[in-house]
Amino acid sequence: MRILVVSQYFWPENFRINDLVTEWCQRGHDVTVLTGCPNYPSGEVFPEFRENPEKYARYGGAKVVRVPLRPRGNGAVRLLVNYASFALSASFFGAWRLRGEAYDVIFVFEPSPITVGLPAALLRRLKQAPLAFWVLDLWPETLEAVGVVRSPQILKIVGRLVSFIYNRCDLVLAQSRSFIPAIRKYCRPQVRVEYFPSWSDSTFDFSSVKPAGEVPAGGLFFNVMFAGNIGDAQDFPAILDAAEILRDEKRIRWLVVGDGRAVDWVRSEVAKRGLTDCFFMLGQYPVERMPSFYIHADALLVSLKDTPIFAMTIPGKLQSYLASGIPVLAMLNGEGAEIVRQSGSGLSCSAGDGKALATAVLKLAAMPKEELSAMGLCGLALSRTEFDRETLISRLLAWLDDLAMNNQQQFGKSGKSR
Repeated sequence: MRILVVSQYFWPENFRINDLVTEWCQRGHDVTVLTGCPNYPSGEVFPEFRENPEKYARYGGAKVVRVPLRPRGNGAVRLLVNYASFALSASFFGAWRLRGEAYDVIFVFEPSPITVGLPAALLRRLKQAPLAFWVLDLWPETLEAVGVVRSPQILKIVGRLVSFIYNRCDLVLAQSRSFIPAIRKYCRPQVRVEYFPSWSDSTFDFSSVKPAGEVPAGGLFFNVMFAGNIGDAQDFPAILDAAEILRDEKRIRWLVVGDGRAVDWVRSEVAKRGLTDCFFMLGQYPVERMPSFYIHADALLVSLKDTPIFAMTIPGKLQSYLASGIPVLAMLNGEGAEIVRQSGSGLSCSAGDGKALATAVLKLAAMPKEELSAMGLCGLALSRTEFDRETLISRLLAWLDDLAMNNQQQFGKSGKSR
């Protein structure tokens, strides 16, 4: 198939769409990616991209078409401008740069913002190609949950935008089962909605992994590791509350690997609360290096704020945690917490409850190694059944192939070049 991917984020930014594109190319598909200039999560365009943009014109066998955008910067206003700039730039410059190209299907990767669907909807019409839209972040609910938008009137307008986009899709993919009814609120009954979760973006063979030298050396610690985006949604105030409660438990260490909009605030709070001896901000590293950090972890922490929208969300890092075979600590509500509980892969507590998180850490730290190992194996087993990468990607390709075949029957040819 000739697949056009529309994504505001792409390599060298670290997102699961990179893995998906590479796999499609390896399976013999012709893939083009329409994206912007890399600036996530720092908020500024990557210096290495500025110096040599041509170096980033192909990835994993795919052609990469980049359009200008306003970098994220800092603050809610800059973020919204960033979202709007990509939507406009991809609609105009993207459509122009892709003129004369035909595609069998268009695939949208949407971790946020929903506005990535606007250029995709335009290209769907221009190319007469079916559109599949992978929803990893629900709008307008997420905007309200993280406090970016509080006005009911604006949220209502965003809801209309969401409905406009969903109703121009041929297939909408929900990252959790709880997302499905929320998505259906905004689209007509004939729009097809399917459950399609993420998979692990890492493979783990710790027998051949060299431990990361960035982790401070020491004695027999129990290491709680958080890996991923450091933002408002991850509720670091509650995590820091737990660390403060356990400050006198000298065996407990907190290791944070990642970056994000809240990283400076977290660093300042660590110093303010006197946690510098037990709470380590290690920085961001390529996904290929993550096993070298995970090998230090006795438990992997996943957290989201206490809001209805996040209770419906399966955090993207959870699949990687399960695939590592390391026990999971989940400060979550809803579907993500239920996955951990039902699988026996770790311990969970209510979202936003730092005291309960501290209790769970102590409980895990007191367990014998055999019990911790059994938890990790339960997570690994679930990863191989529910979140297997090969199975999920094959399922997605089958859906896309059906869309392409139905479209070919409708128009009498595969795609339209305009």
